[in-house]
Amino acid sequence: MDFVSILSIFVMACFVGYYVVWSVTPALHTPLMAVTNAISSVIVVGALVASAAAGSPAAKWLGLGAVVLASVNIFGGFAVTERMLAMYKKKDKPAPKPGSGGGTH
Repeated sequence: MDFVSILSIFVMACFVGYYVVWSVTPALHTPLMAVTNAISSVIVVGALVASAAAGSPAAKWLGLGAVVLASVNIFGGFAVTERMLAMYKKKDKPAPKPGSGGGTH
């Protein structure tokens, strides 16, 4: 494939991704975050394979950079997902202290 074909596929994927993400209802944001974490993990595996097969040192450094950036993305995605899920948990009421039954002595 020539550069123009690859670039046009990339641009179309950006537009489709933008419209898909922004049209998701708020109830589905947490599952969407889980899917993007899975995609980032696939990127890490691909970057490891590509950098291992690379012949030039520049390609190995670019592969290392891809692994680092995708790993940061995965960690951030899990942190955001955990925080979003914490918003839906019920808050526990504190247990009453012994001796504070509210009665008169």
